Amino acid sequence: MPSSQDPDDYEGDQTFVARHLTPIEAHMLCGRLRAAGIPAETGDTNTVQAHSLLAPALGGASVRVPADYLAQARATIDALQRGDFALDDSFDPGESPA
Repeated sequence: MPSSQDPDDYEGDQTFVARHLTPIEAHMLCGRLRAAGIPAETGDTNTVQAHSLLAPALGGASVRVPADYLAQARATIDALQRGDFALDDSFDPGESPA
C-alpha cells in the first residue's frame, strides 16, 4: 500500500529524549518542547498512570521527538534544566508583555 506522506516531509524515526516516572512530568516536558517548535510526543503515560508500581520496571513515561529534532530537543532540555525558562519573583501574570 503506497504511503500518502511525502518522502521529503520525513523527519526521522522517533527517538527517546527523556523518561520520567510520572506521566505529568513527561507531559510538561512534551509541552515545553512543543512550545519550542519541536514535534514531541509522550509514550507509556497511560500504562504508568494506571500501574504506577510498574513505572520503574517500564522505564517510566517517555518523551520522543523525530531524529531531525534531536539536537534541538536536547538543547531545549538543557536550557530547561539550567533554569532559562524560570520566571523571576517579580513576574505578574496580569501584565501584558512589553
